[in-house]
Amino acid sequence: MSDAATGTTDIEDLRRDLAILLDQHLADLARELEPYGEDVHGLLDAMSTMVAGGKRLRPAFCYWSWRAHGGPAAAARGTAADRRTILRVGVALELFQAAALFHDDVMDGSDTRRGRPSAHRHFEAAHRAAGWIGPPDTFGEAAAILLGDLALVASEREFSAAVAAAPPSVGRAARTVFDAMRTEVTVGQFLDVLGQALPWGDGAQDERRARHVVRAKSARYSVEHPLVLGAVLAGAPGDAVDRCRQQGLALGEAFQLRDDLLGVFGDPAATGKPAGDDLREGKRTVLVARAVQLAGPEDRALLTEHLGRRDLTPEDVQRLRDVLEATGATAAVEAMIDELAEPALQALAEAPLEEPGRTMLVRLGEAAVKRHS
Repeated sequence: MSDAATGTTDIEDLRRDLAILLDQHLADLARELEPYGEDVHGLLDAMSTMVAGGKRLRPAFCYWSWRAHGGPAAAARGTAADRRTILRVGVALELFQAAALFHDDVMDGSDTRRGRPSAHRHFEAAHRAAGWIGPPDTFGEAAAILLGDLALVASEREFSAAVAAAPPSVGRAARTVFDAMRTEVTVGQFLDVLGQALPWGDGAQDERRARHVVRAKSARYSVEHPLVLGAVLAGAPGDAVDRCRQQGLALGEAFQLRDDLLGVFGDPAATGKPAGDDLREGKRTVLVARAVQLAGPEDRALLTEHLGRRDLTPEDVQRLRDVLEATGATAAVEAMIDELAEPALQALAEAPLEEPGRTMLVRLGEAAVKRHS
C-alpha cells in the first residue's frame, strides 16, 4: 500500500489482533485434522502461508467503518457488535479472500502469488519431486481447489461464530451482506472466465462486460461489503449504510482498475508477480478493452492475437505495453480511477462520521487507489 495507509492496520493494534485470531483459527483447525496424520500438513502449511501475507484491506475497512459509525459506544449500550466480533468478521473476510485467491489462481493458471509459487504450482512441484503417480499438474490443481474449499469452510465457521455473539438484529443484517458478497464473487468469477472465452466484440461491449466483472468479482467484496459490514454491525441507520454502498462501490472499482494497471505495469518486486502477468493470463480487463476500442487495425490485431499467450517474452510484453500507452488506454483508466475515487473520498471526508474512524477510512481509501502493489 501507499504511505497514505501507514497506521491504518497498526493503530489500535488491529494487525496484531487479527494475526492472533487467525493463528488461533489455524491452530484449532490443525487440532481438528490431527487424526488424519501428516498427509494433511501440506494443506495447513499452504493456508498459513496465504493468510500470513496480504494487506488486511478488507478487515481494515470493516473495522474503521465500525469505529466511524459509533460501534464502541453502541456496543456498550448492547445495540451493536463489540470489538472482538468485528475482528472475527475481519478474520472471516481474510479467509474468504484466501479461498478466492486459491481458486482464482487455478482458473487463471497463475504461477505466482505474493512472490511465491501459487498453491497449485507448489503442489504440482511437490508431486513431481516425490515421483508420485499420475500427472503432477492435475494433482496440483485438485489440491489447490480443495484448499480453497477448506478456506471457504473456515471463513463460514469464523463468520458464524462472530455474529452469534452480536445482538440478533445486527447479526442478521451482517449475515445478509456476507451471503450476498459470496454469491456475487462466485458469479463475478464465472463472468470473468466467460469473458475470456468469448470472441472479441466491438470493444465497447467488451468494456461493459469487464466493468460488470470488476463490480461483481472485486469491487464490492474488496471495499463496499466490508464498509457495509462495519456499519451494520455498529447498528448504523439505513442512510449511513446506503452511503457506504455508494462510496464503497466507487472506491472498489477504482481499487480494481488500479490492480489492472499494476498487473501490466507494476514492479514485480512490489506486486509479487512477473511483469505483464495479466497479459500472459489473457485477462479481459477494462484497460485492454479500452485499448482494443482505440487501437488501429495493426495494434488491435497485436493485442487480440497476443493476449493470453503463455510464451510471451519480455520483449513481447513491452510491445503490448507500448500499445496500451500509445492508444491512450492507460491514461483513460487513470482518469477513470480519479473520477471514481475523488468524489467518494471527498464524500467520506465530509460525512457525519466519528473520529478517528472517518480519517482512517479516507486514508485507507486513498491507499487502495494509489498503491504500488
